[in-house]
Amino acid sequence: MDFPDFSLTAKTMEEYRENHWPNLEEAIGRLLVHNPTDHISVSYAQIYSYVYRCVCQQHSELLYNDLILKITSHLQQVSTHLEASPPENIIENFSDALNRYTASLQCIVPVFMHLNKSYIEPKLNRDLKMELMKLFADHVAEKHVNTLISLLVQANATPFQVQPSTMASIVKGLYSLRPEWAELAPALFSSFIPQINPPAVESLLSDYAAHDKKLQMELSLNGFSRGDQSRKRASDDP
Repeated sequence: MDFPDFSLTAKTMEEYRENHWPNLEEAIGRLLVHNPTDHISVSYAQIYSYVYRCVCQQHSELLYNDLILKITSHLQQVSTHLEASPPENIIENFSDALNRYTASLQCIVPVFMHLNKSYIEPKLNRDLKMELMKLFADHVAEKHVNTLISLLVQANATPFQVQPSTMASIVKGLYSLRPEWAELAPALFSSFIPQINPPAVESLLSDYAAHDKKLQMELSLNGFSRGDQSRKRASDDP
């Protein structure tokens, strides 16, 4: 009967804690915060190599848990930043956070492919990218979705208050995170994702209008009064 080599296990654990994970953690942190349009000096081959070693040394579960904790901590900071944003900046700041995060996953997910194929998919019956997008939904989008949708409804009623491309990106992003969020503002979502609703029935148009009016009222009650010139951006001042 073979017994595990505990001295080897202790050695690889020490290597993980003192070398592999610190290097991975630093690289992940840089990928999460960098601007997608800027160059970043990260060695993807080196990250992949660290991940491969961790998996080969039987640290898959530990690596997965550390990865989830690292990204969760980052997303909690993102959410806190959004909470501190003035109302007129929430749409743009959320758009920036979502775009930055999805861009970072385009780098993170491929280099963690070995962990995904050898542990996450077969052991957990999950997919790494879906898990990481779910973290964004849970820790960022869900906490701000009601305020965000109210602001989007208001912006959609005022031409060019928000760039149409930004509006479309956010609405489609919210729908991809949780399709049921479309029920919070059916008219808004269907205007950017036509296939999600059947053609409007004339007899229900008043219901759609009443729903949007309710959202506008909730927005007003929360201090986000439409046309409040005191909340204009500084850049709009003469």
